[in-house]
Formats: sequence, C-alpha cells, structure tokens
Amino acid sequence: MLLGYITTRVFKLPSWVTPAISFNNTTALPLLLIESLSATGILDDLLASETDTASAALNRAKSYFLVNAIIGDSLTFALGPKLLDGEEAPDKKDEDQRKSDHDPAGGTLFPQSGESSAEALNGYAEANGHDDGEQDTEEANEQTSLLPGPVVRARLAAERYGYVQGKDKFEKFPKWVQSLLEYSYAFLHAPLIGAVTGAIIGLVSPLHKAFFGDPNSGGIFTAWLTDSVKQIGGLFAALQVVIVGVKLSSSLRKMKRGEDSGTVPWVPLIFVTIMRFIAWPAISIAVIYLFASHTSLLDTDPILWFAMMLMPTGPPAMKLTALADVSGSNEQEKMSIAKFLCIMYTISPLICFTVVGSVKACKAAMANA
Repeated sequence: MLLGYITTRVFKLPSWVTPAISFNNTTALPLLLIESLSATGILDDLLASETDTASAALNRAKSYFLVNAIIGDSLTFALGPKLLDGEEAPDKKDEDQRKSDHDPAGGTLFPQSGESSAEALNGYAEANGHDDGEQDTEEANEQTSLLPGPVVRARLAAERYGYVQGKDKFEKFPKWVQSLLEYSYAFLHAPLIGAVTGAIIGLVSPLHKAFFGDPNSGGIFTAWLTDSVKQIGGLFAALQVVIVGVKLSSSLRKMKRGEDSGTVPWVPLIFVTIMRFIAWPAISIAVIYLFASHTSLLDTDPILWFAMMLMPTGPPAMKLTALADVSGSNEQEKMSIAKFLCIMYTISPLICFTVVGSVKACKAAMANA
C-alpha cells in the first residue's frame, strides 16, 4: 500500500493504482481456483500426513482464504475510499461540511446563533426541496422521499439534533482521542461487523445451534434466515461482475459516439500487472518458503503454506467499482476502472505460474522440514 501510494504520487499515476496493487480478489477467485486444483488432484501432493484427505485439505484451504477475505475486505472498505479519493479528499470533505453547516444561502441544517431550531429546519427543508408544496410538483427521482412531509421534517430534526449533540461531545475530547476515534471509525463497516457477528454466532453454542443446526433439532433460523442470507451474500461477487459489465458497455457506447469514455494509460496498466502477477507472487513464495523450511513459526501444514503463497497474487479486487461509487468518482473514472478490470481479468490466467511455483516451493519445504 505504501509502495503504491508513493509511486502514484511520484509518477502522477491515477488514484486507482494504489488500491489496485494493494487489494486483490480475495473471495470468488481464490475459492474457485482452490476447488479446481482439488478436482485436478494437485492438492493431493500437499497433504499434511498419510491420514489427511483431499477433502479435509480443501476445507482447510477454504477456511484460510475466508479469513484472508475478511481481513482484506476490512482493509479495502476502511482504507480504499481514502486511497481512491486522494490525499486532498479529507480536507475537501471537511471544507464542504463546514460550508454546509454555516452557509445560510445553501439552506443550513444546523441552527445559527440567534436562530431557532424550527427556523433552521424550515430553511433547510425549503432549500433542499422538502417543502410540502414543492414536493408535490417536483419531478420524482431516486432521491425523492416516499414519506409524507411531516415525517421527512421529523427525520431531519432528529438528524440535526443527533449531529449537534454528538459534535459537542466529540469536540470535548483531546485531539489525540479524536484522531484515534476517527481512525477507528473507518474500520466500522459492514464486512467487519459481519465478521464479528459471525464469530459470535459460531462460537456461542446455543446461537450456533439456532442458526446452523438442523431445523428438526433446534435450528430455528437455518431454513428461513441463514440460507437466505447465505444466498444473498453469494450474489456479491456476481453483482460486481454485472456492474463492471454495465459500466464497460456504457463506455463502449460512448466510444462509438465519439464521447469521452475514460482511458486506461499503458504505464499504470503495466505497473499493476507486474506488481500483481510477478512481484507479489515472487515475494510471497520466497518469504513463506523461508518461514516454512527454516523456522517453526508456521504450522506443518503444506496447504497453509500454499494458501499463503497464493493470497497476494491475482487481479485487483472487483470491489474497486464499489469503492469508486463510495468515494464519489466521476463517470469517466468509473469507466476507466471498468476497462482496467476487464483487461486485468482477461490476463488473469497468468496466475498459473504462481500456482506452479507455489506447489514446487511447498514440496521443497516439505522435503526440508
């Protein structure tokens, strides 16, 4: 990540280069790859003992990759938007927030000195299209509230009150506490919350039985909740592919019309390709081999070594498109990212060299262990 940040700043590369070399596909691609390798019998050469089986090794490999996916998703959604925004983004957001809080012309949500809460709320509602008369005549879009005007105003009042009270309490903390809380808050997102929730459910026996047990043996949530959530979660990777395809299709249509559809410079493309398919695999294979063969820091499980060698390699994460949406990137940049991901996944078979090298390194480590 630090290497990508420095390289992006020094050589003036696009902001998406840093997350592209920092975060790879940690979910769908590794799991599908490891299942394919198991089907071909490659994992049979990496069994931990004579009593070990290919199915047990496959399950362990999936567990290793899922742990890596949780860590990768947490870092991606915590640090990715900041990396994609650029270093000036936080200051810009703070400036926009101060402007929106103190600029009466824009319709302030928070009361100015000498102004009542009701007056401030009415001014904000009128400036942002929440007036009852205007709401009846304005053209509906995806941002239009489906709730009645009084409910919208009550929600805005609750938001304003919570913001003001929280801001007052927050500013009373020392500066270092504020910085620590702001940094910690970046990691409070859906993947981490889901991981913590899953750990609690899995480790607490009554909850584990209720959510994962047989419906006839106390699994009251298994059939209607657990399976449903599992199916929804399985759609995430597929939906990212669909989103990339839609953006790519839109980009190609604009290219045919002669409009700006985003570009993928050759220098960033070659740099990311070298890092993702050559540099990171070489580093990971060498480091894990040294740890496995010359130290006792890692368990004597060749599948663990193999999984750790594969973890840093592969094309960038499809979540780059989600990060672009979260960070508010313009359409040209989103189309550039879509083109870039399309190219990277086209050349993703290059990962075969990493697979072969990892298998050879694991066998050599097993011989030296």
